[in-house]
Amino acid sequence: MAPMGIRLSPLGVAVFCLLGLGVLYHLYSGFLAGRFSLFGLGGEPAGGPAGPVAAADGGTVDLREMLAVSVLAAVRGGDEVRRVRESNVLHEKSKGKTREGADDKMTSGDVLSNRKMFYLLKTAFPNVQINTEEHVDATDQEVILWDRKIPEDILKEIATPKEVPAESVTVWIDPLDATQEYTEDLRKYVTTMVCVAVYGKPVLGVIHKPFSEYTAWAMVDGGSNVKARSSYNEKTPRIVVSRSHSGMVKQVALQTFGNQTTIIPAGGAGYKVLALLDVPDKNQEKADVYIHVTYIKKWDICAGNAILKALGGHMTTLSGEEISYTGSDGIDGGLLASIRMNHQALVKKLPDLEKTGHK
Repeated sequence: MAPMGIRLSPLGVAVFCLLGLGVLYHLYSGFLAGRFSLFGLGGEPAGGPAGPVAAADGGTVDLREMLAVSVLAAVRGGDEVRRVRESNVLHEKSKGKTREGADDKMTSGDVLSNRKMFYLLKTAFPNVQINTEEHVDATDQEVILWDRKIPEDILKEIATPKEVPAESVTVWIDPLDATQEYTEDLRKYVTTMVCVAVYGKPVLGVIHKPFSEYTAWAMVDGGSNVKARSSYNEKTPRIVVSRSHSGMVKQVALQTFGNQTTIIPAGGAGYKVLALLDVPDKNQEKADVYIHVTYIKKWDICAGNAILKALGGHMTTLSGEEISYTGSDGIDGGLLASIRMNHQALVKKLPDLEKTGHK
């Protein structure tokens, strides 16, 4: 007797084929997903759980975490600045001329500090805009991971997360403030700085002094590790000004406040802001007002502006206008910085400084 055959209807053949295609699809798609994840194109971010996850979805960032990374970046950059200066091999060169005709100097301290600071911030927060004084060379790119630990002193002052849209954030980095003084080995003026602006307003500021290893930080409506001094002299103030432009300010300041006014020439915008505060550093001079009369870059002043604002102080143009930290890299209107003073009254006392600043 012939063996019994098995016959399938056309409908059964179609169902069998569809099932086979389904199996192949799932196998193949699983293979592709695995391949894509190796290149960071899908699934978990490249680098695994220890890789950058802050703002990885492009949504929000926690300003408390940004402050922690900013402090770490300023310190890491400061380590490079100090190491290069102590090696006495600066590889000094000029990037060109400033608007006042002075050499705009750059050293290997600027370059190496910039690389550490930029890539630490960029790895931790890949979706925020970062503006830095020095050029970032893609060939020098490095991934610098953050351990995602927020220091206790920050947690003590700022107990809860403060989230903002990532697209609203602009970070300003100054990897070596007071390069001119750095080349002259005037170490007390040198700082590294990070500022975080939200919708153009300075919110986080970090100023680090590499050679005394002092770091000041503050968050507007958050907290700080630095404070204002107990008193300031508004009638005959000590005025801190740029070393390279002290003559311009001195003439008008003495005319405005009288011959008892003291002018303190100093290098570095970070140093000058710290001069207004209660800083436990024997090499830090004390001043009541900070005045600048010429063009200045935003990465020079943003961190100081944020710290002063967090402590109830002010930094404006000489005409009293708030400074926006979006758009162009600098401002033409000079600046006036004070704390625990009638800032607008100071603005009105200095009408001639704005004219001087545009010469």
